[in-house]
Amino acid sequence: MYITDSHAVSATTGEAVVRELRDRAEIVDALYRFGLGQDLGDKDLFASAFAADAELDFQPAAVKWGGVAPLMTGREFIVDTILTGFEGRVDTTHQVTNPRVVVDGDTARLTAMVEAQHLLTAEHDTFALLKNLYDVELVRDGARWVMRRIRIENMWYQGDPTAIFGD
Repeated sequence: MYITDSHAVSATTGEAVVRELRDRAEIVDALYRFGLGQDLGDKDLFASAFAADAELDFQPAAVKWGGVAPLMTGREFIVDTILTGFEGRVDTTHQVTNPRVVVDGDTARLTAMVEAQHLLTAEHDTFALLKNLYDVELVRDGARWVMRRIRIENMWYQGDPTAIFGD
């Protein structure tokens, strides 16, 4: 499920190493677009992170605090659900760390830690700070990569997630 290889780059020749490093940068950038798109409320940037048939599973994270989350399918549904749900109500910041990548032709896997701070816009004292582990499957989309399946598991949290996300 999570990437635990003991090395970063598997290519061994100059041109292949450059290609793999470019792919790795573009793969991690998909997760950066996901986080920053939410934080800025930038629909185009956020949408650019997902394949048209993307699937986002926040259920494992929600279970941690007794919440329920729908399995979100389709880029438009994911974008509309998340951005509309937070617009004017929740301020967010996301930090991505510890990305691990495996590239296999036109598909890839990404494991990363994402710290997400969510605060009610009208009352920043009501917040949820989440440290989540992401398991992501990606596909090549021209020169960039997009996320096809995202599974988010919560490692720990502080605050009141139900005030942000509901039950």
